[in-house]
Amino acid sequence: MYLCLIALAFFSGFPLYWSLVVASHDNSVLGQTPPPFGLGSNFFINIGRAFDTVPFAKALLNSFIVSTSITVSVVLFSTLAGFAFAKLKFRGRNALLLMIVATMMVPTQLGIIPLYMLMAKTAMIGTLYAVIVPSMVSAFGVFFMAQFLQEAVPNELLEAARADGCNTIRMFWHVVLPAARPAAAVLGMLTFMTAWNDFFWPLVVLTPEEPTVQVALSTLASGYVQDFSLSLTGTIIATVPLLVLFGLLGKHIIGGIMQGAVKG
Repeated sequence: MYLCLIALAFFSGFPLYWSLVVASHDNSVLGQTPPPFGLGSNFFINIGRAFDTVPFAKALLNSFIVSTSITVSVVLFSTLAGFAFAKLKFRGRNALLLMIVATMMVPTQLGIIPLYMLMAKTAMIGTLYAVIVPSMVSAFGVFFMAQFLQEAVPNELLEAARADGCNTIRMFWHVVLPAARPAAAVLGMLTFMTAWNDFFWPLVVLTPEEPTVQVALSTLASGYVQDFSLSLTGTIIATVPLLVLFGLLGKHIIGGIMQGAVKG
């Protein structure tokens, strides 16, 4: 079992190590046979070239603003809606939840043109609002939180809170939100990664002067002569925020996944 785990760890970590090797060498060195397997000395030089070639600092800031805004919004609205679908009784609850789940079956490409027309009419094209606003609510997030809260929050606990005088908002804030923390961490991580790695929609609605990090990476990878060192350097820079976020939320994410696995 340990040999399998070591092999899995090696194959999982090798692409990241190889990216670091390529990013730390000059592009001309990579054509040698055999190729270098150790780290070179050009990493910081390549970082400077990446920031000189494209507005990478601006792209990182834009991606951070977009991803953070979308994550906070999705987690908040998904937890609120999930609580309503899981624990509150109202007419048409099951049909409405079914309609929300059904929207996940619609291909994203089908809504691109109507969404672009809507963003153009509201004068959001060319601004970060055009990326943030359409992603503020997630059908998957609502379904995910509803399923989690259905099991994580006992009805008896909510009835006790009502008996103590809590209204629905206070009950959500003091009872439901603490119980939803593990699932919220998992949903937040998945949402942040999706928003950070999104390429197509930011490419359509943003200008070249206001790119996100994935659009900036595509610019680094373009051109008649492929500079792999420069492209991989940009990719590593773009990966660092995700690794930091996973380091900060890793305990909650693993706890949430394990809790869901035990309940399943």
